[in-house]
Amino acid sequence: MEFDPVLISRLQFAFVVSFHAIFPVFTIGLASYIALLEGLHFKTGNPLWAQLSRFWTKVFAVAFGMGVVSGIVMSFQFGTNWSNFSQASANFLGPILSYEVVTAFFLEAAFLGVLLFGRDKVPRGTHLFAACMVALGTFVSAFWILVANSWMHTPAGAEFRDGILHVTSWTEAIFNPSFPYRFTHMAVASFLTGSFVVAGVSAWYLLKGHRVEANKKALSMCLWMILFLAPAQAVIGDFHGLNTLEYQPTKLAAMEGNWETQSNAPLLLFALPSKEAQGNLFEVGIPSLASIILTHHADGVVPGISEASPAEQPPVSIVFWSFRAMVGIGFLMIAFGLWGLVLRLRRQLYEPGLFHRTLPFMIAAPFIAVVAGWVTTESGRAPWLVYGMVSFAEGVTPSLSGWMAVVSLIGYMAVYAVVYAAGGYYLWQVVKGGMDGSEPGSDEAGAHPKRPLSGGGPIGDAAPAAPLKGDWT
Repeated sequence: MEFDPVLISRLQFAFVVSFHAIFPVFTIGLASYIALLEGLHFKTGNPLWAQLSRFWTKVFAVAFGMGVVSGIVMSFQFGTNWSNFSQASANFLGPILSYEVVTAFFLEAAFLGVLLFGRDKVPRGTHLFAACMVALGTFVSAFWILVANSWMHTPAGAEFRDGILHVTSWTEAIFNPSFPYRFTHMAVASFLTGSFVVAGVSAWYLLKGHRVEANKKALSMCLWMILFLAPAQAVIGDFHGLNTLEYQPTKLAAMEGNWETQSNAPLLLFALPSKEAQGNLFEVGIPSLASIILTHHADGVVPGISEASPAEQPPVSIVFWSFRAMVGIGFLMIAFGLWGLVLRLRRQLYEPGLFHRTLPFMIAAPFIAVVAGWVTTESGRAPWLVYGMVSFAEGVTPSLSGWMAVVSLIGYMAVYAVVYAAGGYYLWQVVKGGMDGSEPGSDEAGAHPKRPLSGGGPIGDAAPAAPLKGDWT
């Protein structure tokens, strides 16, 4: 049996990056939240802010470690599976990835230890500064990674001569046409991910009566973030879509399931795209709405997939449905933000009910949306590694056989199954262990353990400190 090394290498990279992406998108948002908590504690002296920061720092430490491990493994594949591409693009990607290490990793390494182990050992201002630097480091890292990835989608400021990339303008290459939209989109996704995780855990704690006052504050903060950021993400996504229409029209056509260039293009809610038939076997849509969204005119022209040859068309079904999964979850996030607002206005935000029981299940939603978004954008780029310049077939390692790629993929899957199962279990133990300390005024207030898994007693043992009653905080 023969395996296509290009296809298997793509599947392997997709597998690894899907597991990796969920951790940075969480830690970026969580690091900023921890910095905010430290700032509030520094300003007010309220021990509840320190209690929240202490707990979420433990969660951050585990997630950050898992993200680093998966990120290192991901970079190996540039040499093992995509050596031709690595050699051809080294003049640009080499310095960009080095800048990430020199700036972001050094910044995080210098201050992460202070954040994790310096509480009560360094001045509060120093600990706050460390938290801010770690948060800044996560954004700097995301900046450079999005520069590299965006350039592969909308290459600028560079040209290929004799198969080797030569940078003609670093400014144009770094701030390439899609970078501002993609970076903003990912930054807001990170804040939404952190907000839903913290809100979901806080709602679960409130149902259990665990550290009620602290978790009421956490839930309220996150719901305000969700209320404003979820609709903002939809607007940013619209601008990103317009950018994709201009620079990657075939990808945009696949996202819309639109095969023929046409005006008054419908927005398809459901379709069965067929690359073999070069059309949709079945579709349900809203007339002219795609044209209105993409061109802001009912008779605006939307490009068709068939404008590209079949060999240069992406896997339409994957792009079509992954895009809808991302958008559908986005609207669900908006709905939860509005639901929380209604409860707040009714002064019922902290009363146990369906909202509190449902919100923990939404923890998975932003992670699914992020993976669906990556699948959309990366699959939609096919068959190009660098859009319009370098194809997957041209970038793969020449000596790589299909069987070699299959064996390494199986190895990654086996190792990741163990590593991420163990990491997930550890995170669950941290959450189940609960927050350190107790409600203000109790004998336990301010106490905190030295080991992550010893954080408080089991949640079920915690007695409610106060009834859950609505307020405006």
